[in-house]
Amino acid sequence: MPHELIDRHQATLDSALAALAARDYWSPYPESPRGYGEPVALDALQGRSLLLDQPGSDGQIGPDPADGGERSPYGPELRVAYPHAGDPEALVAAARAGQPAWAAAGPLLRAAVCVEILARINARSAEFGTAVMHTTGQAPGMAFQAGGPHAQDRGLEAVAVAYAEQTRLPARADWTKPQGKRDPLVMVKEFTAVPRGVALLIGCNTFPTWNGYPGLFASLATGNPVLVKPHPRAVLPLALTVAVAREVLAEAGFSPDLVLLAAEKPDEGLAKTLALHPDVRVIDYTGSTGFGDWLEDNARQAQVYTEKAGVNTVLLDSTGDYAGMLANLAFSLALYSGQMCTTPQNLLVPRDGIGTDQGHKGFREVVADLSAALDRLLGDDARAAALLGAVVNPGVLGRIEQAEKGEFGETALAPRAVAVPEWPEAVVRTPALVVLDAADAALPGECFGPVAFVVAVDSAARGTELLRDTVRERGAMTAAAYTTSPEVEAAVVAACLDAGVSLSLNLTGQVYVNQTAAFSDLHGTGANPAANAAYSDAAFVASRFRTIEVRRHS
Repeated sequence: MPHELIDRHQATLDSALAALAARDYWSPYPESPRGYGEPVALDALQGRSLLLDQPGSDGQIGPDPADGGERSPYGPELRVAYPHAGDPEALVAAARAGQPAWAAAGPLLRAAVCVEILARINARSAEFGTAVMHTTGQAPGMAFQAGGPHAQDRGLEAVAVAYAEQTRLPARADWTKPQGKRDPLVMVKEFTAVPRGVALLIGCNTFPTWNGYPGLFASLATGNPVLVKPHPRAVLPLALTVAVAREVLAEAGFSPDLVLLAAEKPDEGLAKTLALHPDVRVIDYTGSTGFGDWLEDNARQAQVYTEKAGVNTVLLDSTGDYAGMLANLAFSLALYSGQMCTTPQNLLVPRDGIGTDQGHKGFREVVADLSAALDRLLGDDARAAALLGAVVNPGVLGRIEQAEKGEFGETALAPRAVAVPEWPEAVVRTPALVVLDAADAALPGECFGPVAFVVAVDSAARGTELLRDTVRERGAMTAAAYTTSPEVEAAVVAACLDAGVSLSLNLTGQVYVNQTAAFSDLHGTGANPAANAAYSDAAFVASRFRTIEVRRHS
């Protein structure tokens, strides 16, 4: 099977490598649900037993929410059983036992096995979409795309980058040094990519596959076994991933224990236990700043990759398409109820207003018009629910309620509840807009969820300074600006390069600041406090292995 896998997936790997170089659009995974058969209903997932026949288990978790089971943000209990990782030491030992053969397989075979895993996941995208929807609260369309084909794109991208980095040096080099009249010195030098050791993936609640696959497949493709520690409220998508990976690894002649699920009961603290294990040498984490900082400070034996919280800022100076700007911003603020690490939060608008193709618009006009654009977008409950999804946790709901009560400042647009007849228990809310003045108060820190702040600033120049300072001090996954001025544009570009954040300029169509495309866009930069890595550049994979040289006389 291994050689057949290489033959089967060589063309896909070659195309992925070409796409990385070209940075143009490419994907082997169609994003339309029509290509994947009938949708999978929730009851097809409920009550399953995914015990995975793996070591280190001392029973199961999941059927009962009180014992670690998941409840959909749309209301129903999932009642899925998973193996309980009662013996973390056994998990690590099993992962290590399979590593020598996996390391010896070499970069090409490892890449082919990884592409096969992704191909089988892709074939089950409808199932994964339902699993993502009912663990994250994403609306069905977004759950399918972001949790399915787009996540698979990011996984394949990581595999391709990992293969490129591991093969950057030749496997063998003949070295000849002239010695004048004497015989030359002749040596053979061999270069082998050697994995660091066991990797730990700590999954997140909002995007378990999209944020999880880059680290999972980067580690696996570079020869590291992976312990997958899912977020307690989003176990199912990663458990399904582990099941597929174990199946493919076993069929290819490798230990299935190269990928293991590490599921825990409530408040066991398994992530900390595993993160400090001396054999865990790579950690991928997406989540709160507090735990991300703890990992960076304490898991000193490991290479730690974190994506944490940030404050995404938009500068509004001027625009040649006022209606397009408002529509684009409204969609960006509403998508998944603002529960994305890339959702814009602080909108900086000059106090004197902005220039547009519809004439000058004062600050209050911009606020009113953006509120109206959100109302138009979300006025119909069915359309709103399909865009917003459900609130993922009580913390997000609490912040929405604070905005509604005016606790953050003047509420220019109050959130409203959206009814979803199919899921009457779902908590769905539209975004709130809060008006502030930078002269009166400091800019808000991170407020994860559908709460955005429209902040009056002295000028575009001052707004640019505030954008740069916010990124430097609090981090950001992305930034945006609207301007028709070459001088303002140059200043904003310089500020973003200086602060270390990617910038989107004058988006008025079907591309949004909070969306990125694999093989073209980098997600994050690793250059500001929000994240120390980027999906997926060379730095994201190159430290997961080391190149060891063996030389001898020829």
